[in-house]
Amino acid sequence: MKRDAAQLRDEIRLREASLRDATRERDDGELSTDQFEAIERREGAALETARNELGALMVSVDATRVRHRTRRTRWLVVAVVCFAVVLVYVLVSATSPRQAGNSGDGGIALSRAQQITRLLAQAEVDVANNQDATALSAYAKVLSLDPKNVTALTQSGWLDFTAGSAAKKASVVEVGIRNLEKAIAVAPRQSAPRLYFAIVADSTPGNQRVAKTEFEEFLKLKPSVGQMAIARPFLKKLGLLGS
Repeated sequence: MKRDAAQLRDEIRLREASLRDATRERDDGELSTDQFEAIERREGAALETARNELGALMVSVDATRVRHRTRRTRWLVVAVVCFAVVLVYVLVSATSPRQAGNSGDGGIALSRAQQITRLLAQAEVDVANNQDATALSAYAKVLSLDPKNVTALTQSGWLDFTAGSAAKKASVVEVGIRNLEKAIAVAPRQSAPRLYFAIVADSTPGNQRVAKTEFEEFLKLKPSVGQMAIARPFLKKLGLLGS
């Protein structure tokens, strides 16, 4: 089954979390060296596959952009011919009163829904380019427009948690956890926030019972094949995989 960029990025981030979790468990003596190496081989191979797929997908997107630029060049002569007409229109518009609902350049102002869609797409590109700080800024803008946007709550929660964990900043980790909790409260029947939160709980010492409960809820929500592939190592460890 062909996966899109968002699914691939989710898999990469969650498998990276699985490796960090395994490393912690090995260091704490919960995993033997052989068990850790088996997990590392499995997750490493899956990560390489997902990263290669994502790389190929982004190359395809870049190629499409090149084709679009080529088509724009072909229309250059037409644009030059139309320039005089456009210039007259701009001069007239500049001296005319602007109607309510129009932007300052004469275009229709984006609706709130359109702004959110644009910001979410921008954040997705930022994450693909490993620009997590810029992505978080875009998600924050989404939440200022819609505090209950599940995608922004989930993704910003995960980004804050992983960044805070890496930097050992408890306050940032706490912000991430709160946003994941909000996402679950807003959309209790969506599987993605449950999956992220369950992995966060499993990655946090002393929260194995919470992790098990969240994974049990996750399984009730008919998760996708991709989500199940990510969750399987955690489910196996917690004894939640069927025979």
